[in-house]
Amino acid sequence: MLRRLLKGVARNKAPSSSNGDVARRIIELHGVVKEYPTPAGPFPALRGIDLAVETGQFVGVVGRSGSGKTTLVNMIAGLDRRTGGEIYVGGRAVHCLSGDDLVVWRGQAVGIVFQFFQLLPGISILDNVMLPMDFAGRLTVDEQRDRARSLLAMVDVVEHAGKLPSAISGGQQQRVAIARALANDPPIVLADEPTGNLDSKTADSIFDLFGRLATAGKTVMLVSHDPDLASRVDRIVSLSDGRIVDDVSKGSQPVSAAGRG
Repeated sequence: MLRRLLKGVARNKAPSSSNGDVARRIIELHGVVKEYPTPAGPFPALRGIDLAVETGQFVGVVGRSGSGKTTLVNMIAGLDRRTGGEIYVGGRAVHCLSGDDLVVWRGQAVGIVFQFFQLLPGISILDNVMLPMDFAGRLTVDEQRDRARSLLAMVDVVEHAGKLPSAISGGQQQRVAIARALANDPPIVLADEPTGNLDSKTADSIFDLFGRLATAGKTVMLVSHDPDLASRVDRIVSLSDGRIVDDVSKGSQPVSAAGRG
């Protein structure tokens, strides 16, 4: 079941560039600034971020609390609006989208996994996974149900499909949240501290699942404080005070962030 589903995921992997060496950039940020108003004046959460992520990369985002990690992910997902700069995701100018267009785009292009799961408590696990498909309106109810069950099987919780979220463990709820993020088969998965409330064994299995998704062609960007993150991902982007201070890929030397803003 897992192999069949991952093959389906891989079909969505964007083609490589013409020289066959560098994958197409699926996320691009140019001079992105985000300021929040405070009584003392604007607080700069992001200070001129330049970032490009290739299709199929598994990227870890690290930094101290308040460094801008969550704000960066929210910019890419269109959950928050930038103060300045440009954001392109899958070729779309996210900074130009608003209202219904932004909601529709997000439902198709990005799957989001939160630290606290954010499952709806009053409906079943199966219905939680079906909900994004219902909003998208591209599948019949029977097709939605079949896909939701397949995704729950992929993350090893299909036997709990009829239960409410409160009836399963935190690790199982996070697996359901991942299945929900994949409901509309988005090319990008963004995860903000998805293992922050899980024990180490469960966190390992969640990291492994994200890794398999990236191997199958999904672009995964994951915010984490896990000390072993560097060994689990393709690339580590480090933030400090709203700036990228290091950008390291496996097998390469750190890229200096001096002058990025």
